[in-house]
Amino acid sequence: RGSSSRGRGSNWGARGRRRGPGAARGGGPGPGPCLRRELKLLESIFHRGHERFRIASACLDELSCEFLLAGAGGAGAGAAPGQHLPSRGSVPGDPVRIHCNITESYPAVPPIWSVESDDPNLAAVLERLVDIKKGNTLLLQHLKRIISDLCKLYNLPQHPDVEMLDQPLPAEQCTQEDVSSEDEDEEMPEDTEDLDHYEMKEEEPAEGKKSEDDGIGKENLAILEKIKKNQRQDYLNGAVSGSVQATDRLMKELRDIYRSQSFKGGNYAVELVNDSLYDWNVKLLKVDQDSALHNDLQILKEKEGADFILLNFSFKDNFPFDPPFVRVVSPVLSGGYVLGGGAICMELLTKQGWSSAYSIESVIMQISATLVKGKARVQFGANKSQYSLTRAQQSYKSLVQIHEKNGWYTPPKEDG
Repeated sequence: RGSSSRGRGSNWGARGRRRGPGAARGGGPGPGPCLRRELKLLESIFHRGHERFRIASACLDELSCEFLLAGAGGAGAGAAPGQHLPSRGSVPGDPVRIHCNITESYPAVPPIWSVESDDPNLAAVLERLVDIKKGNTLLLQHLKRIISDLCKLYNLPQHPDVEMLDQPLPAEQCTQEDVSSEDEDEEMPEDTEDLDHYEMKEEEPAEGKKSEDDGIGKENLAILEKIKKNQRQDYLNGAVSGSVQATDRLMKELRDIYRSQSFKGGNYAVELVNDSLYDWNVKLLKVDQDSALHNDLQILKEKEGADFILLNFSFKDNFPFDPPFVRVVSPVLSGGYVLGGGAICMELLTKQGWSSAYSIESVIMQISATLVKGKARVQFGANKSQYSLTRAQQSYKSLVQIHEKNGWYTPPKEDG
């Protein structure tokens, strides 16, 4: 089987090294003064010298925090019955680093949280935030839940400062109308001076302003804009599909891909099936030139005019917590860890091996490397109908059941 060589422990949005807000900014007025008040309150309570929880950085679309484990007692009475507490990391006392992306539609759209760990118990803490769906101070409510749950998880006493998150913000700043008002900043000149810290890039001159669209070609920008337009129309028609969490993450993944040098360099291409953000066709255009697979693709080009491997990625509403379902569509391959129907035998594509930290580009490149490592060959003249979604799903289900019982074989390092 194939085994991912990429490390875990980055944030969900972009493996911890790329910024990227959770949604496009500039499509509307963006979060208003209520959010700025929340951020200001958070920084005043959980300053950088706080003994339990610290706001490391804050701006209108992103928040970084640290939960300090000093004095944590490990598994103990603070755990719920049957709960499996996580290890505290390889470094004793290492803080739990938490990140938050805030979309332009906040608070109508809740914040998107991530943690620099693949510990399922930490992921579960964030997953429970879906219970908090409404309110004009969702950021404060979410953080109160996060801090409280982490204290329980690590058998720590609840910190009294957490209760300060319940204090109301000025009423005139916390209505939905204020949040969506285009004139909010003009109505509050007295607040401008002390809140400039949170305006940041949004107040830079246009010529010096860095956009999240930087580095994306016009053709791909048009695709992103079409997706957003379709989403708005679906919302108006009451036909929303997917989830906010998955949609925001997939938009980020697509933007990151459109900026990627591997994508621009022609290593692979991405097409949305029927303009669906949840259904991608990915063409592997380049594989190792020294491989037999590369030679086969050159022959395939002469015979059929296609010199690529077509993959299909389908995503569910709970992405990125669950992996995409990936299968080979064409050509028919032997070897390369490709199973009947086109399913791919890789641990990282199962719940057992998946991490919400993986970027889609890293998965694409890992699959490409695994096909070569597994000595995949094109089966010329094979019946193409043997690859189908139904057969691939059946093979995948059998694969998961087998490896859940027997585990996975990890090749020696010298084998890659």
